[in-house]
Amino acid sequence: MEPPPAGRAKPTTTAVQPSPDETVPDDILAPSAASAGAAVAVGQPVLVVSDLVKRFADTVAVNHVSLRVPAGTMFGIVGPNGAGKTTTLSMVTGLLRPDEGSILVHGADVWMDPAAAKRAMGVLPDRLRLFDRLTGSQLLYYAGTLRGLDARTVKQRSTDLAVAFGLEDALGRLVSDYSAGMTKKIALACAMIHSPRLLVLDEPFESVDPVSAANITTILQRYVAAGGTVVLSSHSMDLIQRICDLVAIVVSGEVLTTGTMEDVRGGGSLEERFLELAGGRKTAEGMEWLHSFSD
Repeated sequence: MEPPPAGRAKPTTTAVQPSPDETVPDDILAPSAASAGAAVAVGQPVLVVSDLVKRFADTVAVNHVSLRVPAGTMFGIVGPNGAGKTTTLSMVTGLLRPDEGSILVHGADVWMDPAAAKRAMGVLPDRLRLFDRLTGSQLLYYAGTLRGLDARTVKQRSTDLAVAFGLEDALGRLVSDYSAGMTKKIALACAMIHSPRLLVLDEPFESVDPVSAANITTILQRYVAAGGTVVLSSHSMDLIQRICDLVAIVVSGEVLTTGTMEDVRGGGSLEERFLELAGGRKTAEGMEWLHSFSD
């Protein structure tokens, strides 16, 4: 795998160090030019979403969403439940066809040239479904060979990824026997095995323990520092604020604001800005019965 280009500036994210006994191999972190054609200069858009619309009957789930994600950045999408985050990411990754709009990944239209667009992506979808009757090792092998990697490369990268995600002792077990957090980690490893230019991750830290979350954060930060690009959704405002360079706040299917973390926060915290745009906290009234206990 080719090394990252020299002189590439690191994004301004706060590093989270893995514990001393955790090792993150360097050679799985740099995106491969071969997996997605020519390299994209840092700052040039690797993902362009234009006027995306998705309707379900009379409900507009995504209402003319437009986003530009530069290469070499971590882009966070936050919003309340039902805001349209997962629907948007599903269209970006080719899992759901939009009613209107276009999506370019590394210059390839997701729906006009899906093979080229998907070759440049690694995807961790919502409501994850895996071939869980395979062992972890078999699942990684399947993911790698499906992406056109030879058996030797798949074996080496599987070993590196297992070490990075702390799954060495679990590769021989069926994925159906994994915990929710382990399932999330093996799925993320499958998304990264072909060293894509773009990772699209829907709630990658859900069900993941704090130590593993810190290690995954470090892996993603080093991947971005090597020129990769990450788009992720999360309900954790603190996490998004700490690790993302850019952020979009999505409410009711619309992007209310997007930009650098500093610009969007406006001097406060991301959570405060989110609550301001999303309508603030709602006071629960009329539930006095909850204060008189049944016993």
